[in-house]
Amino acid sequence: MGRSTYVGIAVAVAFAGFFFRFFLLRPLLQQQPPSRLFTSQELALYNGTDEQLPIFLGILGSVYDVTKGKSHYGVGGAYNHFAGRDASRAFVSGNFTGIGLTDTLHGLSSSEVKSVAEWRDFFSRTYTYVGKLVGRYYDYRGKPTKYLKSAEAKAARGAQLMEKQKKEEEKIPNCNSKWSEHEGGEVWCEEGYPRLMQRPLEIALTGKMSKRCVCMKEEDLEQEGLEIYQGCDYHSQACKV
Repeated sequence: MGRSTYVGIAVAVAFAGFFFRFFLLRPLLQQQPPSRLFTSQELALYNGTDEQLPIFLGILGSVYDVTKGKSHYGVGGAYNHFAGRDASRAFVSGNFTGIGLTDTLHGLSSSEVKSVAEWRDFFSRTYTYVGKLVGRYYDYRGKPTKYLKSAEAKAARGAQLMEKQKKEEEKIPNCNSKWSEHEGGEVWCEEGYPRLMQRPLEIALTGKMSKRCVCMKEEDLEQEGLEIYQGCDYHSQACKV
């Protein structure tokens, strides 16, 4: 193959790259709305009260256009309290009143912060991203703040802990359970005996203590930390709860 052939191939490759960038990629880039920076006062204008404006909301400092969900986020909608502001905390606290509609995550557990991050992922998949809110999560240049980096690290830690707890709990099977209005609740084991066991990582995840019903083998019944259901016999395989 001669030198002229190599040159011809190189020119063809270069032209193909130019064609892709200019004629194929450029239209796609043009379709993407430019990211802008909002102040809290500017974002408040997009709360659905002005029919001429789209409806925006913020979460973890990212702003999304939720106009296509107007029935939910518009005036009178069930989620209108999220419109025109960043109320990240309310996504997990359920407090939709004045002080609850805030962007601070102070005091939330790692699992709760993880849930907020998952809500942000939902909006990213479902709605159009339009920009950033200057303040707690982004500075005036649009750069992530230490607070955002800390929140994302905490969310990642929550995900790791939940996965670790899931693997730990898979080692010991859960009890079967049922409940009816007339008979109340019951737990039982096909093999083993019902016991209450502390979830190993629950305090780190949620800041609270909780227990689950597990089916323990007889040789493990003396294990520390197990609790017998009140009114249930030591070797009973079913317990009323």
